[in-house]
Amino acid sequence: MNNYFRKRPKGPPLSPVTAARQGRISQLAFAVLGRDEALLFLNGDNATLGARPIDLAVESEEGCVAVEAELNRLKS
Repeated sequence: MNNYFRKRPKGPPLSPVTAARQGRISQLAFAVLGRDEALLFLNGDNATLGARPIDLAVESEEGCVAVEAELNRLKS
């Protein structure tokens, strides 16, 4: 039986490496900012980073490091 109401992914699935970066940055954001603030931070445009933090973290290891640095700055 088909489930017509199931959400379908909007793009190709993440590779294991990009999924790991996404999980790593999400866990850090939740630990530093709490759930609601982390979701706003990760999904909102960030002027310091010049993009959405979650997009940067998934895009490359360098982007992930930059987002981690921003989270650590916010933590201080």
